[in-house]
Amino acid sequence: MVRRTRIAAGPLDWSLVSGWIPVTIVVLGLAALAALLFSRRRTWYTRWAPAAVLMAALLTWLARTAVDDWIQPFPDPLPLAVVFWTGVALLGLSLMLFRIPLLRPRHWLPAVLAGLLVVLLGASQINRYFDQYPTARAALNTWLLKTTRLTEATGTAEPVLNVPPGKAISEVWRPPPGLPREGTLSKSPIPGVRSGFKARDGYVYLPPAYRTSPRPLLPVIVLMAGQPGAPDDWINSGRLVEMMNSFAAGHRGLAPVVVVVDPLGSQFANTLCMDSRLGRVQTYLATDVPDWIHAHLQVATARAAWTVSGISFGGTCSLQLGVNAPQVYGVINDISGQDVPTLGSPAKTVKAAFGGDTAAFARVNPLDVMARQRFPDTSAAFVAGSKDATYRPQQRRVYEAAVRAGMRAEWVLLPGGHSWQVWRPGLERQLPWIARRTGLTP
Repeated sequence: MVRRTRIAAGPLDWSLVSGWIPVTIVVLGLAALAALLFSRRRTWYTRWAPAAVLMAALLTWLARTAVDDWIQPFPDPLPLAVVFWTGVALLGLSLMLFRIPLLRPRHWLPAVLAGLLVVLLGASQINRYFDQYPTARAALNTWLLKTTRLTEATGTAEPVLNVPPGKAISEVWRPPPGLPREGTLSKSPIPGVRSGFKARDGYVYLPPAYRTSPRPLLPVIVLMAGQPGAPDDWINSGRLVEMMNSFAAGHRGLAPVVVVVDPLGSQFANTLCMDSRLGRVQTYLATDVPDWIHAHLQVATARAAWTVSGISFGGTCSLQLGVNAPQVYGVINDISGQDVPTLGSPAKTVKAAFGGDTAAFARVNPLDVMARQRFPDTSAAFVAGSKDATYRPQQRRVYEAAVRAGMRAEWVLLPGGHSWQVWRPGLERQLPWIARRTGLTP
């Protein structure tokens, strides 16, 4: 059982997605919008206000078109709620810009503040939609976070806890006196020695039990964020350290070792998690990352003790690795993934990645792989949000394909949409299942 993470009472831990703070922002933002719309001048309503509304509408259309049709940094269109609140923020800025020339200088500052309040309203609602920054601490965590040096926290030559065949680690584990209450987090480069892939630095979470002797050979979770995204997302928005410390506290210091890796290379890149013209990302995740972990950490080596997991793009990538590198990963925890890796359309995807070679794409596409190959020794969980109209049906399709391919698969439906409201519990609630599948608990 996972204990609930204790939330501190300080201002940095006040909720930004529920309670009085977002409600206050809504009230102030709407009041500011009303103030910007109001004027005693007749020409404001006949000329300038309509012009501001038109400019905001055009900028919103331009932003949506640029993202969805021209640049296409994401495989799916922007959610309508995000487009709407972006439009509200742009409306506030437009009204502010049209009002300032009509005001006396002493009224400029109130107009600017009103415009910024409307922008804050839009940003707050978008943040609530994705649950990206549930608290100010999550937003500032990159600067507040304390990490340890990996060389100080690890080692690869400690005496090993003996676990008889058929037994789980927890059945023979006895926590020693002075066991640390919390695990450690380290940030480290994980180079693409074989693949040549240039990944951003990853993170390593080591539970309290890792810092003992004899050391239990703990299972491993290789974890990925979505796209756009970075390994930092799991540390900040995902509250990974709190989550894992909570699990360890409920299991006498035992928890999986978690390695958060980068399958993208940059915030908005989409590598498709394949070996293709876009990069040798599968080789990076199936060879370079495991090699680095074995060289720097003392962990379990059996494929059954290795889990690959991720959210959205990272969830799709998890399934890809599970079926294309089953010799490495025996457990899959796919959270809100897609049914097919994509750059927006099948034609665009195959052309960019394989020069139009559809057979090359089919050799690594998970649905095609599972249609021709069975995986009776692989465990897989497919997690989706009940309100996720786009990815929930895709996840269901992939789950059914996994069942047909012989996987020990389970379907997990959580309340919420395509956001951290689902992604966070998509890992946290699955930790007991992962622990059982990987031999940590019976």
